Amino acid sequence: MFFRREKPKVYTFSERMSELRQAGFEVQDGPKTRVSRNGCAAELSDAGGGLVRVEQSGVLVGSEIGLLVDVGYQKTWQTASGKRVAARAEHLKALHAFTEDLRETLGLTSFYNESLGTTNDLHLYDRVEDRDAGVHTKPWEHA
Repeated sequence: MFFRREKPKVYTFSERMSELRQAGFEVQDGPKTRVSRNGCAAELSDAGGGLVRVEQSGVLVGSEIGLLVDVGYQKTWQTASGKRVAARAEHLKALHAFTEDLRETLGLTSFYNESLGTTNDLHLYDRVEDRDAGVHTKPWEHA
């Protein structure tokens, strides 16, 4: 009777993409859907069950998405092909606004640390060679 709860509506991936178009985002379909606005972009994928997964987000550097990298003395945008561009304050503000609007439109949870500002995708400030390459040789094992 009056205690009956309404079932929450489960949106499909295509319905979520049409909501993004109505919110002013440009949506490009492909193997991974790319959403862009104001020089920022994100790659989205269908996580099933009406959920959307944000694969990566960053600033557009040419036609690629640049991820935010902290190199210790400066923050840069780095693409998959290796291009690096210095991150400026207007880039960071635009990316922060873009991700907040994207999360709100998709109905995703906003985390406290991400709400305070932009978070880095990579940290390369310790300058250790091949740190992320896997197994390291020990100094006493060099020939």
